Formats: sequence, structure tokens, C-alpha cells
Amino acid sequence: MTAPIFDLTTRLKAKAELTSEDTLAMRRIVWPDGAIEPAEADAIFDLNTSVKSKSREWVDFFVEAMNAYLVEQQSPRGYVDDAKAGWLMARVDGDGRVDSLGELELLVKVLESATNVPEALKTYALRQIETIVLTSTGPTRDGGSLDAGSINATEVKLLRRLLYAQAGDGPALVSRAEADMLFRIKDATLAAANAPEWQTLFVQAVGNHLMAHSDYQPLSHERATELDSVMNDTRSGVGGFLGRLAESNINDGFRSVFGKKPQPVDHDAAVAADRAVVADEQAWLTSRIDADQRLDPLEKALLAFIAAEKS
Repeated sequence: MTAPIFDLTTRLKAKAELTSEDTLAMRRIVWPDGAIEPAEADAIFDLNTSVKSKSREWVDFFVEAMNAYLVEQQSPRGYVDDAKAGWLMARVDGDGRVDSLGELELLVKVLESATNVPEALKTYALRQIETIVLTSTGPTRDGGSLDAGSINATEVKLLRRLLYAQAGDGPALVSRAEADMLFRIKDATLAAANAPEWQTLFVQAVGNHLMAHSDYQPLSHERATELDSVMNDTRSGVGGFLGRLAESNINDGFRSVFGKKPQPVDHDAAVAADRAVVADEQAWLTSRIDADQRLDPLEKALLAFIAAEKS
């Protein structure tokens, strides 16, 4: 660890609050070389955990710096690898709770800004967000607050960001795990004074899971790494690049990097097929609705939405 950041974090840990001036001092140390080293990332996370009161400027810096370290500073850019995903989960779990001002925002930000992350991190983020929404209280980074036992507008916004995050559990679509989470949250908060936005999100997101179509599928980390390696190989220029492919058969060469060229599909037919609620989806929906042996208002709204979309 560089001496300047070590000296600064040691001094700031003794303070009751991380102020805008403290944040500026940290920025001046961290950003000049344009990169955050692992030791610096540990120091920043330690400081964020140690000092409980933080200015908005500090929280912004913390999220910005940690997201850069996790998502941007590696090859291929935008892909969080297993090591960094493990590091993030261990750091968040370090004090036994998720800090709603910084760590909560960081989890969502990573899923929003990354192209793909390991499945373990997707599962972890879902579990943490569900726990936070149901049990936590306190301020969030955007000025709203968490209210245990009910769903307010701030929590709806948080859930929406997670559900539609690029690197979330179902990129461009709401996954089964995410839909299950929404049903659990609904059941736990059914009698509470929830924000009107909650019913809208629940209905639209579960409807998305059952009926939406998307052609988007991010490259795996392995495939992206292979492609990144080829595209960044500048040893022999374009001619050499094509020559290497030609040596083994150009079609096979491109196929090994980019994958097989997809066969033409009837897009309208694919959309229509996904729009239909098939037997497996019907069985899942029925089991979720029958779980408490009654049809609640949100479930009625969901069924009305599905019926309207199918007509």
C-alpha cells in the first residue's frame, strides 16, 4: 500500500464523519494514476466500514472508486471475474450488515454497469436486496430511506434497478429467481401501507418473466476473454490476424472467436412463443398464487394484466 493513502486512511478512521474535504483529499491520492490497486481498494473499503457517518460526497466517491476497481480495471473490461466477485462479497459481509448508503448502492451499481458477473454474485445480490428491503431501516444514497416491513417508493426504485440491471440474474428479462423474490416480498408486506408504485412493479416484472421476449445474451467471461485477447493482439497487424485465421480455415477461425453464426429465425414467431404462458409457467404461477390459499389484490392485478396482454 502506498504511504500517502495509508497515512490518510489511518487518520480518517479516527474521525466521526467523512466530510467533503476528506473525500477531496482521498480523490487527490487515488485518481492521479488512473487506477486503483488491490491494497488501495482494501483501504478504501476498510475506511468506509470504520466510519459510520459519511457525507454524500464520500458515498459518491466510494461507489465510483469501487465500481471502477471491480468492473473497469480488468480485461475484458466490464466482466467481473470470480476473484473480484468473491472479494466484494467478503467485504460486504465483513461487518455482518449491508451499509445502505454505500455498499447497497455499490451492489446495484456493479450489476448495472457490468456486462456480466459470476452467478454467485447475482445470487448474492438478490438475497441481500431482499433482506434489506424487508428488514432494514435508514437512509439511502439517493436521499430516500429504507422502511422495514413495507415497500416505499425508494425501495421500489431500488428493486426496479436490480431487476433490469444489465448484469442481473436475468439480463433484459426478469428471471425465475427474481420473480420468486418478488412473490416473497409481496407475501411479507401484503398488509403494509406500501407505495402505489409497488403493485405496478410487481405486476409488470412478473408479467415480464412470464411473457417477455429478448434476443440479448451477454458473452460468457471465457468467450469475452478470448475475443479480447485476439482483438488486442497487435503483434502482426490486420494481415497477420487474417493470416492466422486462414492457416486453420478462416470460417473455423472466426467461429472459434465469435461463436457460430446464428441461423435466421422468425422474430415475430419467437415473440409470440414467449408471450404465451406455457405449462411450466402456468404451474409455477399457480403454485405461487395457491401458496397462501387466497387470491390477494396484487395477484388479481397480475392475472388481469396477463389476460389483457394475451387478448
